[in-house]
Amino acid sequence: MAPDLSLFPPSAVANGDDLRIGDCSLREIAADIGTPAYVIDTGALRSQASAYRSALTGRHPAGRVCFAVKAYPCVPVIRELVQAGLGCDVVGAGELRLALAAGADPAAIVMHGNAKSDADIAAAIDASIGYIAVDGFDDIDRIERLADGRKVPVLLRVSPGIESATHTALATGGKDSKFGVPVEQVPEAIRRMRAIAAIDMRGLHAHIGSQIMAVEQFEAAVAALATLERFGVYDFGGGLAVRYVPEDNVPSVDDYVGRLVAAAHRHLGTGIEILLEPGRSMVGSAGVTLYRVVTVKRAGKLHVAVDGGMGDNLESSLYGQRFAPLVLGKWDTEPVLADLVGRHCEEGDVITPGVLIAEPGIGDLVAVPATGAYCFTMANNYNAALRPPVIFCNNGTARIVIRRETFDDLRVRETGA
Repeated sequence: MAPDLSLFPPSAVANGDDLRIGDCSLREIAADIGTPAYVIDTGALRSQASAYRSALTGRHPAGRVCFAVKAYPCVPVIRELVQAGLGCDVVGAGELRLALAAGADPAAIVMHGNAKSDADIAAAIDASIGYIAVDGFDDIDRIERLADGRKVPVLLRVSPGIESATHTALATGGKDSKFGVPVEQVPEAIRRMRAIAAIDMRGLHAHIGSQIMAVEQFEAAVAALATLERFGVYDFGGGLAVRYVPEDNVPSVDDYVGRLVAAAHRHLGTGIEILLEPGRSMVGSAGVTLYRVVTVKRAGKLHVAVDGGMGDNLESSLYGQRFAPLVLGKWDTEPVLADLVGRHCEEGDVITPGVLIAEPGIGDLVAVPATGAYCFTMANNYNAALRPPVIFCNNGTARIVIRRETFDDLRVRETGA
């Protein structure tokens, strides 16, 4: 029986007891490079970038898609998307440096951050980026102080008071959010910026959260911005969901962008610049994490433990995100109910609980799809675990673009004091 590969990158093909991504064998990757490993289908990255650009500029030529770097903050991934024609959405000076190193056009970069430091603001001004998204009155004060005679283009991030239907930690547009300026304070923020010669106030921004499946919520954010003073630039953020499990019902990029642009035209007119900042939906489905089973234990229920876990995937621990793992080669095996857990000394180290999975044995390979967003971002050294490599797969070539961390790496910052 052929496995369900609908959550994997489009290039995924079952080949006997193997699974191929970008025409590269996962068994060979595990044998040659080891596990755990982050596998990225670069063809899927570029295809998604093309889908976003076509969906936006085909409907609204004065549009720009900026990859939200926080979803996968590494130069090789950013470079793939920049070369596919995207700008970048960065948070702070660190992500800005990565974007510039990847070849991003500074004019196509937007900087965000609810608590930007002097160093962040100064880096953005020095790089002459497209826009700084003002997130509060402190940002205004910093720009005024650090501009040094330069004119700084900005957007004002508005908190539109929309409670997104997503995990609480992923909702960023509600009235109590730490992000943005509440609607009732927007006129005061605009007046303050217009009184400062160094600030060029261009438009408004709203980002209501992440892993959002209801397009109506994005349309509501557009309508909320339309109640405010009109501007020439509108940045509608990102937030489109990805499919993590088969039952997820996620809008297509074309449907999402089509309805968002239609709402913008209806409420704001056509003579505007539109920016979108997809992150999760740009890279999530392009990534697969490859593990090897270390132990199988029955203790009230079946625990299948792999050689990674919360050190390389915090999505379950932080957000309760579920995944749909596959055991390579056991396509015809009757599935059993198990917790897929990690190797870290923490009861909460669970990749996905209560999942139907072909009962594996020690040494079997497990592939977890839809791990291309935020897993690399939040990788850590719990129990002095080594962060996994990143492997690009395309046209039969598997290429290490970030090597596996070493134990020497773990100690490189120790001063010996």
